Amino acid sequence: MKKKDLIQQLKSQKFSKKIIEAFEKVDRSEFISKKHKKYSYHDIAISIGKGQTISQPYTIAFMLTLLKLKNSQKILEVGTGSGYVLALINEISKNSEIYGIERIKELMERSKKILEDKKNIKVIQGDGSKGLPKVKGKGFDRILVSASAQEIPQKLVKQLKIRGILVAPVRNSIIVVKKYSKKNEIREYPGFRFVPLIES
Repeated sequence: MKKKDLIQQLKSQKFSKKIIEAFEKVDRSEFISKKHKKYSYHDIAISIGKGQTISQPYTIAFMLTLLKLKNSQKILEVGTGSGYVLALINEISKNSEIYGIERIKELMERSKKILEDKKNIKVIQGDGSKGLPKVKGKGFDRILVSASAQEIPQKLVKQLKIRGILVAPVRNSIIVVKKYSKKNEIREYPGFRFVPLIES
């Protein structure tokens, strides 16, 4: 399967022009090891080592759609893995302050190196389940979690700005939380599988 085939597949699934353009610009093969490169443009999850995967393109595109990214936002991805999703976010959300947190040092260092020319992206090693409470400012506009938790990660919800959006896999569903001052809005999309979010 070639890159153009994957792009055509995403177009047929009616993803937005912005999301399609991000997938066109970011080369998935750069984030995949040599032995798996032949699968770069297959619509499947691929191992990146250490028991982690680079998610299926359809799933990534779906989660990015739910995230409703805008320009000039403060964005956090928990479970950065290869760095591929950070690169896509950077294409969709221009002039944004983007953070990625990854628990596994080797993966963090690899993604940091791939993204080193993107000065607005900071990749940090740490326990993503706790988010990044020490980052200056009044919380994040958007938080994307790329590993599955057992319940909605409330520590991350607390780090959202009012009207901020969290997109996170919870068990076998993707959950969207929109934060309000009184009661949050929660939506669920079942039928997905992710590697687990590990808490220290």
